Amino acid sequence: MKTIRHMLLCGALCASIIGTLACADPAHFEVSAGSRPHDVAPAPGGGPVYFTEQASGSLGILDPTTGHVEHVSLGRGSAPHGVIVGPDGAAWVTDGGQNAIVRVDSSSRQVRRWPLPADAPDANLNTATFDRRGRIWFTGQAGFYGRLDPGTGDIKAWRAPRGVGPYGICTTPAGDVYFASLAGSYIARVDLESGLASLIEPPTPKQGARRIWSDSRGRLWVSYWNTGQLGVYDPSSSSWREWMLPGQAHAYAVWIDQADRVWLSDWASNSIVRFDPVSQRFQAFSSDRPGAGVRQIMGRAGEVWAAESAHDRLVMIPQH
Repeated sequence: MKTIRHMLLCGALCASIIGTLACADPAHFEVSAGSRPHDVAPAPGGGPVYFTEQASGSLGILDPTTGHVEHVSLGRGSAPHGVIVGPDGAAWVTDGGQNAIVRVDSSSRQVRRWPLPADAPDANLNTATFDRRGRIWFTGQAGFYGRLDPGTGDIKAWRAPRGVGPYGICTTPAGDVYFASLAGSYIARVDLESGLASLIEPPTPKQGARRIWSDSRGRLWVSYWNTGQLGVYDPSSSSWREWMLPGQAHAYAVWIDQADRVWLSDWASNSIVRFDPVSQRFQAFSSDRPGAGVRQIMGRAGEVWAAESAHDRLVMIPQH
């Protein structure tokens, strides 16, 4: 069922952060009770919105026009974490419960699985990204990152520097792949052929780099969970910049929109936060329910999407 709620944007909290804010009208979409939606991926150009139902072992497919939700079972023991839309238009899932990469066809809903190698058991799969050769790269928080070539079925996993922690992962416009390590407090660039991960240390120690996303210039934006900061690394100059989010933040998700504005989820303030790199100002969009638990943000032209895991609903914020 689709419900429209008015965000609490004009209260004292937001005013104290950046002054007067214009109110927005986000759309909320209720999904199955107890499904605990984790990550969300809207299909480019409109159409369905995919999301992982971690507690029920399914992929959810929302029609945002009608609010109807379709459920595709991913298999016995499934506990899906991340989901992205691949270059083939299919939904690609990192399934920690099955320790496998899972593809769900956008038309037939056929499910196909690629189990991880035996030397990467219980990898605790997190997120994924495609490189420019159609190969999917993934992270496992138990201390792994890896690569699957869907065309050949070849799948490899490498042990991450400093062990446990690999979490967010992304591809730059130039085709480079980087991942972030939450427990390791670093980001790393991956050699696309050898798989070697080269560490890049943020200026703030023990920051808890959780997720990572590239802007149109190839700069890497990183959410710091432990220290409540936003960091950006520019590979062209090997330089960093960092900003503190308002309040005692815990920055979880990060995503960059088409205008290179930065979107984060802050668990401490129960908000989705937008950062404008030009003005260097933050704007908070607070949930109308406590403890929303937004774990990931994704979007498409004119829309920012997230899953409120604790409330079994998705939220869409129109971009201005």
